[in-house]
Amino acid sequence: MWLIVIGVLLLLLKLGEVGPVGDLSWWWVLSPFLAAVLWWEFADKTGYTKRKEMEKLDERKEARRQKSMVAMGKDEKTRRRR
Repeated sequence: MWLIVIGVLLLLLKLGEVGPVGDLSWWWVLSPFLAAVLWWEFADKTGYTKRKEMEKLDERKEARRQKSMVAMGKDEKTRRRR
């Protein structure tokens, strides 16, 4: 995501010919987009994207479990008080 943001900023600066970015070659300005494409390919092929998605699902599942335990009064804190 950050590579896309950097690429858009560089592109806007290049088109507006602002500062030293206006003098840069188009290859330098467009390189963050190429890096983003390469990163996405790498992340998809190695399973990084799927692994992060599964971690997020596990965190939500655990949060729901903890919320249910608190609602039933069976969480760790309530047990220690009794």
